[in-house]
Amino acid sequence: MQVSIETTSGLERRLTVEVPAERIDSAVDARLQKEAKTIKMNGFRKGKVPFKVVKQRYGKYVRQEVMGEVVSQSFYEAVSQEKLRPAGQPSFEPLKGEEGENLEYVATFEVYPEVALGDLSKIEVSKPVAEVNDEDIDKMISVLREQQSSWSAVERAAEDGDQANIDFTGTKDGEEFAGGKGEGYNIVLGSKQMIPGFEDAIVGMSVGDEKTVPLTFPEDYHAEELKGADVEFAIKLNEVSERQLAELNDEFFVAYGVSEGGEEKFREEVRNNMERELKNAVNNKVKNRVMEELAKLHEVELPKSLVSGEIQGLKQQMLQQYGGGQQQNIDLSVLPDDMFQAQAERRVTLGLIVAEVVKANEISADADRVRAQVDEIASTYEQPEQVVEYYYANPQLLDGIQSAVLEEQVVEHILEGANVKEEAVSYEDALKPDAQPQAEASEQADD
Repeated sequence: MQVSIETTSGLERRLTVEVPAERIDSAVDARLQKEAKTIKMNGFRKGKVPFKVVKQRYGKYVRQEVMGEVVSQSFYEAVSQEKLRPAGQPSFEPLKGEEGENLEYVATFEVYPEVALGDLSKIEVSKPVAEVNDEDIDKMISVLREQQSSWSAVERAAEDGDQANIDFTGTKDGEEFAGGKGEGYNIVLGSKQMIPGFEDAIVGMSVGDEKTVPLTFPEDYHAEELKGADVEFAIKLNEVSERQLAELNDEFFVAYGVSEGGEEKFREEVRNNMERELKNAVNNKVKNRVMEELAKLHEVELPKSLVSGEIQGLKQQMLQQYGGGQQQNIDLSVLPDDMFQAQAERRVTLGLIVAEVVKANEISADADRVRAQVDEIASTYEQPEQVVEYYYANPQLLDGIQSAVLEEQVVEHILEGANVKEEAVSYEDALKPDAQPQAEASEQADD
C-alpha cells in the first residue's frame, strides 16, 4: 500500500492512498466463492452455479461492497502508518478502482492540533470560602414556608407582596389592544409580572376602587406594535389577599422528608442540604475559574469539524431542554450555527487543553471516585443497587461519570501548583454564578 500526504491548509490534510489490485480482487473472489455456496439460480442446483456465472451476475455489487470496506480499513491503516490523528470524519474521493487496477483514492480530513501546555503555575484562582450560619438557615426556611403558603382575603388597602384580584382594560389612542384585557386576574404585587408602573398603581387601592393609569410599554417589549407605546389601563380591584406562611409543624416537616425529630431535625436537614449545595457551588465556581484561566493561557487552532460537531450537540441539548416531546420532529438546521459558535469553540478549546493535561501528567479516572458518584446518584432511587448495576452495564452512562471525575482530577492537579487565593464571602454570594466568559456573554446577547 502506497501513501502520500500533503498539508492543504492549517489542520487540513490530503491523503492519497493506493491499494494493490490483488487485495481487492482476492477479497471479491473470496466473497463470491462463499456466496456461490448458497445462491439459487434457474437451471442450477443450489450451490452448483458456476463461479463465472456468479461473478457475471453479482461481481459488480460485491466489488462495490468490498471496495467500501477496503477504503475504510486502508484509511485507518494509512493514518496509523503516518502517525496522524484525524479529527472528525474524512471525505473520500475515488480516483481508480476498476477490476485489475490498483484502488486509488484521496481522503481529506483535519487532524488534532498540537497543544503546547503553558506554565500552569502561572494560573491564579480566587476560591470562595463561606459557611452556612443560622441566619442563612432562617432565610431558607422562610423560602420553604413561602413555597407552601396560602392566600387569605383581607379588608384593607393593597400592599406590596399582596395578591390582588383585578379587572383591567388597556387602550391605545382610545382603542383596546390585543392582550390588554383581563377579568378576575390574580397578580402578586411586586412580582414585576406586568409592565413597569402597573403593579405600583394597585398599591393603596381598596376593594371596589377603580382608576385609570397612564403607562408606557418598554422599548424592548415583545409585541412590535406596543414597543414604547403610551397607553392607559382602567383597573378595578376585586379582592386583596395576604400571604399566609405555612406553619412549622409535623405536616410541614414531613413534606420535606423529615418524619421524626420535629423542628430540630428539620433544621439539621436544611443545614445539611445547604452545606451540600454550597460545596457543589464552590467546586463548580472554582472549576469554571480554572478553566477560564486555562483558556487564557493557551492559544489553540481548532478543527472546524470538532466545532461543527459541538454545535450540533448544543442544538440537540437546547431542543431536549426546551422542546419537550417535540424535539424529534424539529430540523436542527432551523437553529443558526452562530447562536452556538462561541460556546462550541470554547468547549472544544478546553477539551483539547484538558486532554493534553491528562496525557502529559498521566491522569486517569479514579475508580473509587467514579463508584462514589454512581452511588450518590443511585441513592436518590428506591432501589439503588439496580441503578448501580445499570450504570456499570451501560458504557455510555459510565463514560459520562468517568469524564466528570477525570475533569475534577485535572482541576485538582492544576490547583496544586496554582496560586490560589481564598476569598471570604456570604453563603448567598457563594451560590451566585460568576459572570459568563466574554465570548459566551456576547453570544447570548446576540440571541
